[in-house]
Amino acid sequence: MTVLRAKTALLADGWANDVEVTITGGRISALATGRPGPGALDCLLPAPVNLHSHAFQRAMAGLTERRSAGQDSFWTWRQLMYRFLDRLTPGDVQAIAAFVHMEMAEAGYAAVAEFHYLHHAPGGAAYADRAEMSARIAAAAAQSGLGLTLLVVLYQQGGCDGRALGPGQLRFGNDPDGFGALWQGAGRALAGLPADTRLGVAPHSLRAVSRDGLIFARGLAPQDPLHLHIAEQVAEVTEVQAAYGARPVEWLLANHGVDARWCLIHATQMVPAETLGLAATGAVAGLCPITEANLGDGTFDALRFAAAGGRWGVGSDSNLRISLSEELRLLEYSQRLQHRGRALLATPDQSTGRVLLDSAVRGGAQAAGRGAGGIAPGGWADLLALDMTATDLAGARGDAILDAWIFAGDDRMVSDVWSAGRHLVSGGRHRARDAITARYRSVMARLRVAL
Repeated sequence: MTVLRAKTALLADGWANDVEVTITGGRISALATGRPGPGALDCLLPAPVNLHSHAFQRAMAGLTERRSAGQDSFWTWRQLMYRFLDRLTPGDVQAIAAFVHMEMAEAGYAAVAEFHYLHHAPGGAAYADRAEMSARIAAAAAQSGLGLTLLVVLYQQGGCDGRALGPGQLRFGNDPDGFGALWQGAGRALAGLPADTRLGVAPHSLRAVSRDGLIFARGLAPQDPLHLHIAEQVAEVTEVQAAYGARPVEWLLANHGVDARWCLIHATQMVPAETLGLAATGAVAGLCPITEANLGDGTFDALRFAAAGGRWGVGSDSNLRISLSEELRLLEYSQRLQHRGRALLATPDQSTGRVLLDSAVRGGAQAAGRGAGGIAPGGWADLLALDMTATDLAGARGDAILDAWIFAGDDRMVSDVWSAGRHLVSGGRHRARDAITARYRSVMARLRVAL
């Protein structure tokens, strides 16, 4: 049993002072207020889940910012990514994932939903253990302590027309039988991790799975999280329209029982009817503002979606910059630039920062199938503490704390993080930073020479 005390805390039902949180077996077993005590934390907040990550892409950060012939786009970036990943060994992937997990924890995330599609050896041959790469993600989570929802990705084809996978995609590909064996192996790889670990399934996209493949993936794990890339780029929408006779979100909502276990990633290319339709399903929109800006994806229609009661969370996707506060800030700023206004996601009762954090906490927990979503009895103890001695936080109270952190500060204000009660970050530093960083530096030194 662990007991934490905080001078102020954002509980599921609002702000409270002199809060005592009791943690038993990784879950919040009791809450009390009016309990001042020595050694109290300055400010305790719920810590969200990073709902979308491709861990291995962290090692590409800073390597794709030169202009190629013609106009650079998502599609030229993707070709660079394909060439890069052919260099990666299972050991590399484990070291990169552990480093990513460490950075996520230090940024304030308590868990990650890893959208894992790098399954095979270069050239596409399966490893002797078909789930070798999944086991490496699990090993990284064991070292980092970060909560993990592993989303095993089905990737079948090179486009909506069913064409064969291209050379850069061979490490991703599986037919249904092979994928079923891989998914079961991934479950075995997770068996030694803590009880908050989850396994989910991710048909990659409407481009990369067949209609039958999507049905197969849905049925493989009918009670578990299901994530899907959707409508990220204009060219993707055009391809799906030509093959399916409808826009991606439009077709998906009409042909599949999208509900609260679904998380649709990006959805930056929707028309209003799709935005309203998605909001009505109770599914989570998985937003990755930093990556979406870096790749030129477009802007999510957050105002319309939020007004319709839509649920959303944030993720770091390509991991070129892992920062919880910046993901939230950029989401709001993208709306301000589009609509030429301020405090657009705020409500009459809650500030912009409060809406951003609350929504990310609830949406991320739902998308990851994680029993958290706020500081309340029964949920996993996913918590973060802010250092109120930071200059921009001095004297702030209530929602103003969140506004100062997200809009005037950065993740250096995060002092402590707990994932299902595991104390991962103290004094702003991950408990295994030295070992994880040394391994990552060694991997990157070799990769940079090779590239």
